[in-house]
Amino acid sequence: MEILMLIISLIVILIAAELFVNGIEWLGKLLKLSEGAVGSVLAAVGTALPETLIPIIALLSGQAADSEEIGIGAILGAPLMLSTLTMFVTGCAVIAFKHKRKHKDKVIVHYDTVSRDLKFFIFAFIIALLCGFIPTEFHNIKIAIACLLFISYFIYILKIVKENNENESDVPNLYFAFGHNEITQSNKAIIPVLVQIIIALALIIIGADVFVDSVSYVANLLNIPAFVLAIIITPIATELPEKFNSVIWISREKDTLALGNITGAMMFQASILPAIGILLTDWSLTSSGTFLSALIAIISATLLYGELRTKKHMTVKMLLTCGIFYLLFLILVFAGIIR
Repeated sequence: MEILMLIISLIVILIAAELFVNGIEWLGKLLKLSEGAVGSVLAAVGTALPETLIPIIALLSGQAADSEEIGIGAILGAPLMLSTLTMFVTGCAVIAFKHKRKHKDKVIVHYDTVSRDLKFFIFAFIIALLCGFIPTEFHNIKIAIACLLFISYFIYILKIVKENNENESDVPNLYFAFGHNEITQSNKAIIPVLVQIIIALALIIIGADVFVDSVSYVANLLNIPAFVLAIIITPIATELPEKFNSVIWISREKDTLALGNITGAMMFQASILPAIGILLTDWSLTSSGTFLSALIAIISATLLYGELRTKKHMTVKMLLTCGIFYLLFLILVFAGIIR
């Protein structure tokens, strides 16, 4: 039964991702936003909802003895998963659709958008990581850092919204157009777009929740520790929307949307989620596990940023290299170094 629910939840998330991608592209078109804003803000924040809710619920409930451990693990696990495994999956998608892509295995993105995402992510996540080594008695300093992280994300949003590069890419017909061949840029047009996005998000959250519950059940049977569950299994499940969205956009050669969806979510999860974690917990990251998992995410993102700065585009080789960092992380986990 649990395996059947896993399969059903995956199908639900996949269908929901297609609906969400289609709806979010139309919303960006109707609001005349750049591809960078659509991918890094609208799509990123929307698909980040499942992995955002899990640590918040875990921390606020506080019912389980390891709820704080699960919350912090989920907060740190999401950026790690995005900067390593999700990038690897995107690289695999580039190879899979290489024959139909104009630029083949080159990932052509809007340089300012994606480089800014990575730069902001590295800055915010390093700040959040260092905050974890501040003694708990300096609580006011930690609160100030949490406020800094909130402000940094607000500044990041302002910079993206001010972009003036037009989104001129073709958008497939809206699924919820209800018989109309196309949606025009009018006030009434936004209603079916919003309805489709809301339904898609609801399906994503429900599908991810069912997936996490099923995986958690299996993990408990196998006696997997709470921290490992939080930092490995849960993020894999909750990052599925980003993975599916990026694969869809890569197949349509909308690389800025594909990468922006990932890097925008990374920025959200390196600033807003740690800020919430700092406010709701002692935010002590002195264990080797928490430090190494965050460090791996920062190194992977730094290499991506370095290649983008040098070549003005990303290569499939670098995206696949990110998978090596995830493999390294797994080795450290199962070797008992990260626990």
